Amino acid sequence: MARIALGIEYDGTGYSGWQLQANCRSVQAELQRALSRVADHEVVLTAAGRTDAGVHALAMVAHFDSDAPRPLQAWVLGGNAESAADITVLWAQSVTEDFHARYSARSRTYLYRILNRRMRPALDRGRVCWIRQPLDAELMHQSAQALVGEHDFTSFRAAECQSSTPTRRLMEITVTRRGELVDLVVTANAFLHHMVRNLAGTLMAVGRGERPAGWVAEVLAARDRTVAGVTAPPQGLYFAGAAYAHGYGLPSYKLTDRFPGAAP
Repeated sequence: MARIALGIEYDGTGYSGWQLQANCRSVQAELQRALSRVADHEVVLTAAGRTDAGVHALAMVAHFDSDAPRPLQAWVLGGNAESAADITVLWAQSVTEDFHARYSARSRTYLYRILNRRMRPALDRGRVCWIRQPLDAELMHQSAQALVGEHDFTSFRAAECQSSTPTRRLMEITVTRRGELVDLVVTANAFLHHMVRNLAGTLMAVGRGERPAGWVAEVLAARDRTVAGVTAPPQGLYFAGAAYAHGYGLPSYKLTDRFPGAAP
């Protein structure tokens, strides 16, 4: 039995999220159906993360096991031929049986993209969060640095989060502006349910001048979801990639390949 890792890009607009759900259209279900046709047996995918409804992926990593004798390129070309046009398999790589897309990941990175202008988006609707009030991206960035490190992120955790612990290690967070676009990029060992969207909503309150810079640190220390900002909409959120040990030989992905100036 061979284990195959995949790099996957998708537009989450028409899906209930990555995770397989009864009576809902999911990215996992769509891609599993496509790969099962290529393999000629049922394929079950395990992903590095679980994106919510309307959330996109630039480089989701997933793995599956198969005893079908297929060249790696067949998984890429066949998967793309059989799946919906809003899902693309970017690459396929053979990995050792100890590789696990979720548990082997050393870190995960998300991008939250904000269109900051008076007029609503037409071309990028569904792919950005639109904020008409001016945002101070530099102040947002400075405030966000209080979040770096290992903390209890209860204040940024959804009520329905099923994680056994609210503690996460946030490695890096940046907020940068490039013209009308403001990008929040966050890297952590793992994320809680709605954590990035709750971080974004809190930082945008600072950026709009509704809260002082030191408020973010106070919210973190409070360990109380009710004191933080609103949950930002899903449209601007992208799973940007996961990092693994070099020994697995997976292709590297740089956020700047797709969004120049977005990555730290």
